[in-house]
Amino acid sequence: MINGFEDFQKIGKDNMDQAMKNFGSFSKGMQTLATEMADYSKKSFEDGAATFEKLLAAKSVDKAVEIQSDFVKTSYEGFVAQATKVGELYADLAKDAYKPFEGMVAKAGK
Repeated sequence: MINGFEDFQKIGKDNMDQAMKNFGSFSKGMQTLATEMADYSKKSFEDGAATFEKLLAAKSVDKAVEIQSDFVKTSYEGFVAQATKVGELYADLAKDAYKPFEGMVAKAGK
């Protein structure tokens, strides 16, 4: 009976350790995502402000259209690159979050 209780305590401790590791990994991943999104937002705002200044200084409608077209093109390319990067970060986060449970699933299957 005592061995069963000790085994139960060990399983509980192991599960708690895994949960804490998982929480730390998840927290780190979310912090990375938040930092990435903040940096992208800041850069996007700065690019928009710089483009607006260029538009105000444009001497002709043709030049203004060219400035606006360049801005739209670079903004789209930046967005696609950022979306890809964030997608990869989320995939990595999901993989890291699942790792602690792989061992448990393998033990449960035996």
